Amino acid sequence: MAERVLVIGSGGREHALAWKLAQSPQVQHVFVAPGNAGTADNGKISNSAVLVSNHTIVTQFCKDHNIGLVLVGPEALLEAGIVDDLRAAGVRCFGPCARAAQLASNSSSSKAFLERHGMATARWRAFSSPQEACRFISSTDFPARVVRARGPAARKEVTIAASKEEACRAVQEVMQVSAGQAAAVTVVTSLAPLCPSLPPQCSCVTDGVTVASVPPAQPHKRLQEGEQGPPTAGMGAYCPVPQLPEALLEHIRGAILQHLVDSLRQEGAAYVGVLQAGLMLTKEGVKILNFKCQFGDPQCQVILPLLKNDFYEVIQAAIDGKLCSCMPAWSENRTAVCVVMASPGYPGDSDRGTEVTGLLQAEALGLQVFHGGTALKDGRVVTSGGRVLSVTAVRQDLMEALAEANRGVATIHFQGATFRRDIGHRGLWLLRQPLYVRRFAVPIPAGGHSGGGFAAFFDLKASGYHDPILVSQTKGLGPKLQVAQVCKRHDTIGQDLVALCVNELLAQGAEPLFFLTHLACGKLDAEVLETIREGIAEACRSAGCAFLGEEVTEVAAPCPPGHCELAGFVVGAMERGQRLLGLQRAQEGDVLLGLGSAAVPGRSFGVVRRILLTSSLHCSSPAPGSCGDTTLGDVLLTPGKTFSPALLPILRSGHVKGFAPTAEGLLGGISRLLPEHLSAVLDALSWKIPEIFCWLYKEGNLSAEEMAQTFPCGIGAVLVVQKELAQHVLQDIQRQQEAWLIGKVVAPSGSHVEVENLAEALQLSSPQQLSSSRAETQPQPGKRKVKVAVLVSGAGTALPGLIGSAREPGSCAQLVLVISNRPGVEELRSAARAGIPTRVIDHKLYGSRSEFDSTIDRVLEEFSVELICLSGFMRVLSSPFLRKWKGKILNASPSLFPHIKDGNAQQEPLESGFKVEGCTVHFVLEEPSAGAAIRREPLPGDSEAALEQRLQEAELRAFPPALQLVASGAVWLGAHGRTCWRRQRQEQEEGSGEAAAAPQEPEGLRAEP
Repeated sequence: MAERVLVIGSGGREHALAWKLAQSPQVQHVFVAPGNAGTADNGKISNSAVLVSNHTIVTQFCKDHNIGLVLVGPEALLEAGIVDDLRAAGVRCFGPCARAAQLASNSSSSKAFLERHGMATARWRAFSSPQEACRFISSTDFPARVVRARGPAARKEVTIAASKEEACRAVQEVMQVSAGQAAAVTVVTSLAPLCPSLPPQCSCVTDGVTVASVPPAQPHKRLQEGEQGPPTAGMGAYCPVPQLPEALLEHIRGAILQHLVDSLRQEGAAYVGVLQAGLMLTKEGVKILNFKCQFGDPQCQVILPLLKNDFYEVIQAAIDGKLCSCMPAWSENRTAVCVVMASPGYPGDSDRGTEVTGLLQAEALGLQVFHGGTALKDGRVVTSGGRVLSVTAVRQDLMEALAEANRGVATIHFQGATFRRDIGHRGLWLLRQPLYVRRFAVPIPAGGHSGGGFAAFFDLKASGYHDPILVSQTKGLGPKLQVAQVCKRHDTIGQDLVALCVNELLAQGAEPLFFLTHLACGKLDAEVLETIREGIAEACRSAGCAFLGEEVTEVAAPCPPGHCELAGFVVGAMERGQRLLGLQRAQEGDVLLGLGSAAVPGRSFGVVRRILLTSSLHCSSPAPGSCGDTTLGDVLLTPGKTFSPALLPILRSGHVKGFAPTAEGLLGGISRLLPEHLSAVLDALSWKIPEIFCWLYKEGNLSAEEMAQTFPCGIGAVLVVQKELAQHVLQDIQRQQEAWLIGKVVAPSGSHVEVENLAEALQLSSPQQLSSSRAETQPQPGKRKVKVAVLVSGAGTALPGLIGSAREPGSCAQLVLVISNRPGVEELRSAARAGIPTRVIDHKLYGSRSEFDSTIDRVLEEFSVELICLSGFMRVLSSPFLRKWKGKILNASPSLFPHIKDGNAQQEPLESGFKVEGCTVHFVLEEPSAGAAIRREPLPGDSEAALEQRLQEAELRAFPPALQLVASGAVWLGAHGRTCWRRQRQEQEEGSGEAAAAPQEPEGLRAEP
């Protein structure tokens, strides 16, 4: 008899699990809770609104619907013991018990476990203080450091840092969690990675004894192409990973995965489910970084499509301890590639409610589109934030699968879609990796004045070229390196050097193949050399070229100790018949596109050093316009962007007439693209100028012409494009990085290149102007949005107004959750139509008010909620809950104090002789106080029949602006339990004395007595 299955979760992984289970003839139906638009009424798959955070409710749902198998996606639920509770109630469940799940959720426990059982890991320590963690990082001398969050922040992936500074920045990032949450990190050191940016991920299915290997999948965690940008949960993946030899995979299966499962069983925590290990390939062998107790997302979306046999049968065999009789079989000579499409703003606050089109067209191409952050609204698929879709293609080889996945992405549309086009490019590059045949060391002669050398062979044919032309380029960093030495920061200069050389190759339309470097120094510092080498190696990986090595020369006196010069040499190739760029093919009417870059190039540092000599700021001073967390030296040493390999297909498309980097200054870069008989006009107000250039302009007392000659002013490179193709090319580039239409090619004028409005743009973007304008803006559009939850019971009317307010441009609030203590109320449907997640926490299922409030509190933390709005919420919240969320709960009530506690607030004051003056939005306290009011709406009249309607209208007028006031920071609850306003804070800072001590309301918001 076919069974019913429940899959718990709402992401692309859960859609893939349900999709694969539904293929089994032994499965009658698959429920997904809460699911998404892709799992809603999709053949044998449908969604369920069961409250998955309440294990008792889930258990009852399974019994009521004859669920024969449960799969749990989110690791937080596994850690919370949902498998234990379901199994105790007689429900078959595939996944580890809570104790075994701690292997993934608790870094300290997992590291201690590995050490107990002699498994290869690295030196590590756990911290709950960012200062302690950074002190420990600074004390280490290892080439790589891994930072992993623990506790509520553990949803973030591990960060593999190539320097101490990067590791400290990662610590600060993962420990900036919401108020009321505890954060901690584990810092792993002593790794010398062969591939630090992309550690492989290997998984297995196990019944607690037998381990069945899963093909290794390679996720891409960074938001932007070239493994740049902030870390994410995953922007794509491919499977299998071609560069891992079978001997290594067998070692991982036996020495790591099998050893791990055996050790857990020995400790009485038999592991049944999927186990995924994050690994680092080091010179000392394979070392373990972290674990997951489920398929990763998006790894699951490329693994399951390659499974040939019945997934349901494999799972049942694992639960029964008979996996050896039903081992999973995987497709051979097939490769899966998944490209994730995310909402704009991801991984931060992302947009919701945007319609998604083109899904049927993508599926018609033979692709599988797995939904993540989607919802249904009036029969249409709309985004619900985060990672929206995973477009998966399965083809004969990696190149074909990648091309088809990108083709599918091109057919799907929603506003601001964010995705990467280089998923799998590293695999392609490694498949045609140029071969080291041999390296020869040249001994250093006595006296040490002539440096060592080396030679290496490069297999050009293996790079895939038929009739290539070689192109070479050499560059030096110049005075920028001297500033790096003053700052004692060398982790970025290697990246800068590679970008400088590779971008010049791109100007010829050539693909970089290999890179070499030469370092001359007064006295060799091994740590500095290693840091520079690591930066170069990482930049070469991002650029898609091989780093063959370096020559180091120790120069004799009088060269001062620590002084060094750095030069790079890159060789690239292009097919003989390809059209060359940069040969002054621009014509009148063509358009100039600018690529954004915040870097100050090395050639400009002669001027930068002169400005520093006369400035009151030093390299260690806080950067202008920063909050003190970044130094001036950090900003000046920001490395240039390497525009390869992501830009190369666009340059070779035939749509680009010319390309030139601007390392020689804005005017010099553009002049390279123009024939002598043409000119160019730019509008500096059309692009974003980084604040560092505004500071240099003001501090150096430079003219606008001097700025354009010396600095790129925020433009890293310029493209010349035919006017009719400009928007098409611009959109392609903007999918990968910032770019703007900055000017046009015109008939000859007085200047070869003219930059209009540059002085005005530099003044408008100056740190002083920016800070003053931000302070005056209310609310603040650029500020991070505050995450808000609304608690309802079916009696409130403010939710539509709050939803509309949160969607307005410049809103400081984002509605991330609606909770109801009653099922089926209209507010839940309104939230679902708006793409806002909903939860029903039925108070009737809890034995006490504190238990009910604790459940609400856990759900609020799950969604990282920072503010709570009560809209007709008919439950009295407990004192512990109110104390924890003090100053974070808003409610709308009749303008009466003390607070009316029952549900008939508009009638009771009439019977009691009070006069209802209107609606008041206020902070909710244990003891109601008129001093906690935020906004009042006057309401004349005393007819009960009319009063209720007018109260609802007043609430709609008062609640949304009150929420914006609190979310923007203009209003807050003071320590005295009374409302404070921003004007009061300003008066206190100006020393206005006792007059600032009393809370004040802004004009226009006071209620008449």
